[in-house]
Amino acid sequence: MAKVLELQFLNQENKTVTIRLDAPIEPVDPAAVNAAMDTVIAQNIFTSSGGNYTSKKGARIVDREVSGIEL
Repeated sequence: MAKVLELQFLNQENKTVTIRLDAPIEPVDPAAVNAAMDTVIAQNIFTSSGGNYTSKKGARIVDREVSGIEL
């Protein structure tokens, strides 16, 4: 199984922009995620085609299982 932490932001065009982080440390600390997202916005670390990140939309853990097929 592959787990990914997705941090979702809104940009200046009010469109969702997602940052994906592989293999997050579990259990995920919501306070640390919140603080990290605040830092990304405050320090203008990233930008998107729709402009700077302006606010937090959400965060989530995505868990998916991949099974290979023997040929």
